[in-house]
Amino acid sequence: MSSVASLASAPLFGLPLPELWFALLFFIFGMFLFLDGFDFGIGILFATRDDPHEEAVLLSVIGPFWDGNEVWLVVFGGALFAAFPAVYANLFSRYYLLMFAILAALGLRGLAPEMYEEREDEQWRRYWGYAFVVGSATTPFLLGAFVLNWLVGAASIVTLTGALGGLAVVALTVADGAAFLGLKTRGSLRDDASAFGVRAAVSYLVLVVATLAAVYATAPDLRPALAHPVVVALVVFTVVLTAGYVVAVRGQRYYVAFAAVAGLVAGLVALVAVAMFPYVDRATGITVSEGIVSTLPLNLMTIMAAVLLPVVLSYFAVLYSVFSGPLDEEEAYG
Repeated sequence: MSSVASLASAPLFGLPLPELWFALLFFIFGMFLFLDGFDFGIGILFATRDDPHEEAVLLSVIGPFWDGNEVWLVVFGGALFAAFPAVYANLFSRYYLLMFAILAALGLRGLAPEMYEEREDEQWRRYWGYAFVVGSATTPFLLGAFVLNWLVGAASIVTLTGALGGLAVVALTVADGAAFLGLKTRGSLRDDASAFGVRAAVSYLVLVVATLAAVYATAPDLRPALAHPVVVALVVFTVVLTAGYVVAVRGQRYYVAFAAVAGLVAGLVALVAVAMFPYVDRATGITVSEGIVSTLPLNLMTIMAAVLLPVVLSYFAVLYSVFSGPLDEEEAYG
C-alpha cells in the first residue's frame, strides 16, 4: 500500500512527466512518419514504373517492413489516449471524418499489394497498382493535414494550412522512399528514384516555407511561437539538411541521404511540438499540464514505457539488420 501511495503522491523521481509524455508522443509520431514514410514514398514512386519486374522489386523492397512500421501509428494513438484522454476525445470527435479517411487510405495501401499479386491479369494489376499509389499518396497527405489542423486548432478539416502541410508530408515521404530505394536497389530504377527524390526534397522545403507562411497568416496567436529561436533554428536546420540530402543523393551516398531524411522528419515533428507547446489542444485551450492523466496512472505508464519502448526499438533494430543490404534481383514480393 505504501508503494501505491508513493506512486500516487508525486511524479517518479520528480521528473516533469507531462512534458516528457508530450515529447514522447511526437517522438512516436516521428518514428511512424520516418519508417512508414519510405513505404509511402515507394508506393508513390510505383506510379512511375511500367515494367512488371520493377514493380515487383518495389513491392519486395517494402514487403518485410510496412506492416511493422504501421505499429508506430497504433502506438501513437494508444499513447495519446492513455496520457491525454480528453485531447484524444476532442481530436477524434472534431476530425472524425479525417480519421476515417486516414484509416481507409491505410487500408487501401495495405490491401492493394496483396490483391495485385492474386492474378497475372494485366488489367487487374493495373487497377490494384493505381489503388496502391492512391493509398500511398493519400495517407501522408491526410496525416499532414491532421497534424497542421491540430497545431492551429482548426475547427474545419479542410484548411489551406492543412492542405499545404499535407503536400509537404507527401513530398517528404517521396524523398524518404527515394533514399531507401538507393540503399536497396541498383541500376536505372535507383537512378530514376534519385532524380524524383531530389525534386521531392526541394519541393518539401518550398512547401514547409509556404505552410509556415499560411500558419502565420491564418493563426495570429501562433506568431510568437513561430518567432521562437528554437523554431527559427529548426527552419535553418531544415534548409541545411535539404541541401545535404540533394548533395548526398547526387553523390550516391544513400546512407547519408537516408540519415538526412531522418533529420528532416525530426525537425518537422520538433517544429510542430515546439510551436504547439504549452498547449496540447489549442482549439480547446488544454495545456499539457491540464490534459495529462492523474499521477498514479501517469507513473505506471511511465514505468511500462521505460520497459517496453527499448524492447520495441530492439525489435526494429533486428528487423532492419536482417533485411539490410541491396535487394536480391531474384526476390519477388510475397
